[in-house]
Amino acid sequence: MTGRLLAISDLHVSYQENREIVDRLKPTHDDDWLIVAGDVGEKIADVEWALRTLRERFANLIWAPGNHELWTTRDDPDQSRGEERYQRLVAMCRNIGVVTPEDPYQIWDGPGGPVIVAPLFVLYDYSWWPAGSTSTEEAMATAQAAGIVGTDEVLLHFDPHPGRAAWCRARVALTEPRLEAAARDLPTVLVNHFPLVRHPTDVLRYPEFALWCGTDLTASWPTRFRAREVVYGHLHIPRTTWQDGVRHQEVSVGYPREWSRRPTPPARLVPVLER
Repeated sequence: MTGRLLAISDLHVSYQENREIVDRLKPTHDDDWLIVAGDVGEKIADVEWALRTLRERFANLIWAPGNHELWTTRDDPDQSRGEERYQRLVAMCRNIGVVTPEDPYQIWDGPGGPVIVAPLFVLYDYSWWPAGSTSTEEAMATAQAAGIVGTDEVLLHFDPHPGRAAWCRARVALTEPRLEAAARDLPTVLVNHFPLVRHPTDVLRYPEFALWCGTDLTASWPTRFRAREVVYGHLHIPRTTWQDGVRHQEVSVGYPREWSRRPTPPARLVPVLER
């Protein structure tokens, strides 16, 4: 295989400018694979349009859901919520040939491989407290006092789980044994919408927002599951960092008001497993 493993996230195609970005995304080689690490859009029809468009161009398309795909907005004809919504997204992806966290992990044997590419869906559990907090309740109160409350609190429903944190714990319990088995054979590329470790959130303008960004339960995964690289989005701060010898790449496009101020073009597909 002579193609490349590429990644992007946070396409947010409800914005026309971002929809045009998706229209411009092209592979560099017939064998290129593309990872899309969540937040494609809010309406299921928009998510399908974007993923179908990209699937027709790339040899393989791997998707991990973001929080925006799980939102139930009033203007979406599909009013499914929580687990049901996630399963509808999975079914839609399978129908158009897109790999999801519920499918067998793919083996990339092109440049930098062979590695297992593992799309994940593990959410967050409010365990990344702002400095000085001693409980989740105190951390939430601090965030609310600062005027920082994730929109997920209104739009991301968790049915039938008792809460988002409980859904997160259920997803972690489901995912860990799969990764344990996979990593026995090959190193991995771990793909999640949210960062798997906390250090990428250290640069947030509003540190309270880290509550909605991940979970301590995944902190050991990059080393434990032999990750060659971790691909994530959500923060809208594209950059590369290293922790414990593992490269972590934030690959988001973000909103037009964000990417229009950057010196780099917003339609850049980020190479994975290239140094």
